[in-house]
Amino acid sequence: MWTDLGYLGLFLASFLAATIVPFSSEVVLSGMLAAGGDPVLSLATATLGNWMGGLTSFWIGWMGKFEWIEKYLRIPKSKLEKWHRKVEGKEWWIGLLCWLPGIGDIIAVMLGLLKSNFWLSAAGMLIGKALRYVVWGLVTLEVISRM
Repeated sequence: MWTDLGYLGLFLASFLAATIVPFSSEVVLSGMLAAGGDPVLSLATATLGNWMGGLTSFWIGWMGKFEWIEKYLRIPKSKLEKWHRKVEGKEWWIGLLCWLPGIGDIIAVMLGLLKSNFWLSAAGMLIGKALRYVVWGLVTLEVISRM
């Protein structure tokens, strides 16, 4: 279904996969490449969609208030501020890990919640997600060429 929508479907699948929706955009990317999609455009589309989904998760976290976390999750504001200081200056490296399955979305939300530097976090996310899709795309193309 996603590949029937072409690059728009790949973008949407990649976007959703970077939010809390459990979804595998890599399968859609492989389908797109197997269907003859342009590799560079496919990788760029998947990366852009996934990055924008990750940024959405970041902004959801950013909108969270320490008071809410304190009240509903019973995590003291002092502990959140301590984590903010630990993360400060490492946003790029931590953002790079947002590609990880299962925990990447949580990392993006936490970067936002901790009011991390947006530009460093976003740059790390973009590089990490791009590298993941490049590796996945190259493996997919190699498998396709051997068939």
